[in-house]
Amino acid sequence: MKKIYLDHNATTPVLPEVIEAMTPYFGGDFGNASSIHSFGRTARVAIERSREIIAALIDCNPEELTFTSGGTESDNLAVKGTAFARVGRGRHIITSAIEHHAVLESCHYLERKGFEVAYLKPDREGMISPDDLRRAIRPDTILVSLMHANNEIGIIQDIAEMAAIAHEREIVFHTDAVQSTGKLKLRIGELGVDLLSASAHKFYGPKGVGLLYVRKKVKIEPLSHGGSHEFNRRAGTENVAGIVGMAKALELAVGSIQSEADRLSKIKDKFIGLIKSKVSDALILGRQDRCVPNTVSIAFRGVEAESIALGLDLKGIAVSTGSACSSGTINASHVINSLGLPPEYAHGAIRFSFGRSNSIDEVEAIVEAVAEEVARIRMISPIR
Repeated sequence: MKKIYLDHNATTPVLPEVIEAMTPYFGGDFGNASSIHSFGRTARVAIERSREIIAALIDCNPEELTFTSGGTESDNLAVKGTAFARVGRGRHIITSAIEHHAVLESCHYLERKGFEVAYLKPDREGMISPDDLRRAIRPDTILVSLMHANNEIGIIQDIAEMAAIAHEREIVFHTDAVQSTGKLKLRIGELGVDLLSASAHKFYGPKGVGLLYVRKKVKIEPLSHGGSHEFNRRAGTENVAGIVGMAKALELAVGSIQSEADRLSKIKDKFIGLIKSKVSDALILGRQDRCVPNTVSIAFRGVEAESIALGLDLKGIAVSTGSACSSGTINASHVINSLGLPPEYAHGAIRFSFGRSNSIDEVEAIVEAVAEEVARIRMISPIR
């Protein structure tokens, strides 16, 4: 049975070219980049070359990039680091109700430390209103953190407009770009943000490495203390192989970004069209004209998403759900709940995220499998 992977928003396979670029730094070029001997200098050159490559790809200065262990650390450093650095100016933060848990839990932590957080709610299509942001700003607001593309429904927010609103009041603006980096043409100058998070394993790079862009003159308080690594923003020996792999992966992603976006859009359009024709009561979530090209989330009325996901897995198809099981109770995710869907739809949300391994020839078989599973579950469901 051929397996079909439709969970590329969770993680992606490492490309062969990326593995090849990383391999020397697991063996002969194993040095610590902080060492002054030739082994260390070789590692340092690799890191700084990678920093320059990434900076050129996203339009920033190399020294504005801090390498981290991934998106979660980058988000934590951005949110907590900014809050602690600017606490003398205020204790109010603005974010949204549909952020990744790395941002939300950082905000919850800060609330326990005496900060106040406003959580903007999206409309039914997942969009955050710039007007809502304006209304939420207070004299003591020190940070706005809004994600570029949502990990569950793929919605792309108008980050440039909202960053400009924040800057009118001299407020630092952070965006979690983990799901847009490598998928969209991303230029720091056009976004206008002060802080940006990204993670290599979302664009066919290795796990365990990411970055935080920090605009020059923006101060953040380090969360880890030790050596003076990464411009004193993040102590700890750098992951040389991972950093090299991230630079190579982003270089490859940006090089094919338009052609891959066009290809994935065709796959997604065919998939959505067939779902609409073959599965009743299937609600496409979010505005598709404001969505990353590889992602579609669908809520199926009257079924539990986990049942669909497990059934598809038995057929060799990997997908993700928009709900989570806690204490034996199935609950819709915070993103799905924020859209205000009726419970009979909210509990049946499935995310399909396509990638390089998928082809348009697979779509009919995927839809057929989905239709079979939805019909099977509805037949035995007490709700129906």
